[in-house]
Amino acid sequence: MPSGGGPFKPSALVELVKLDSTIKLDIRYATANNFVGKAVYSEARAFLQRPAAEALVSANLRLKERGYGLVVYDAYRPWSVTKLFWGITPPDKRMFVADPSIGSVHNRGCAVDVGLYDLRTGLAVEMPGLYDEMTERSSVTYTGGTAEQRARRDLLRKAMEQDGSFLVYPQEWWHYDFKDFRDYAVQDIPFSAILPPAESRKPGLDQIQAGK
Repeated sequence: MPSGGGPFKPSALVELVKLDSTIKLDIRYATANNFVGKAVYSEARAFLQRPAAEALVSANLRLKERGYGLVVYDAYRPWSVTKLFWGITPPDKRMFVADPSIGSVHNRGCAVDVGLYDLRTGLAVEMPGLYDEMTERSSVTYTGGTAEQRARRDLLRKAMEQDGSFLVYPQEWWHYDFKDFRDYAVQDIPFSAILPPAESRKPGLDQIQAGK
């Protein structure tokens, strides 16, 4: 696992739905509905470093004014999963996955994969391409699909990038990197080891963790 760079800020991963319960989760890597064809997460949860999480909540509020909400497909991703993705992806498709020798922004808790849902129906809306589709349809400049699909893709981008907190990855309409991702280290901790805030304040827990 890469460990260079730094100094880094302490990790402060928070669970997105605990900050905003109107953010929907569709964690594909906790199911077989993904390009791997099997679940690689044991839990359908989503975490980001707190500043990134708070910026995502702000984007969700902006979208509500337009009748939409955010669907999160993935956020913090353990490094070992990134290594798995790299190993099974053909070389000509590796622009869609991160090199584990460098680590993914997801591994830092500073990247999020998102789509939109309609507030009236609660259902996810269509984009020009599918989530995790490794084709030209995933590009933010793809001109195919319907006008409505492209408009929703562009609305998502506008809401996410409006205050400068996030920047889209050009090859993937769903992938957004938090601006300060270099401030955080690559991590490989499982979701089950990320304690909720209430538990992390229990007396003596810091001493227990320090002794691990």
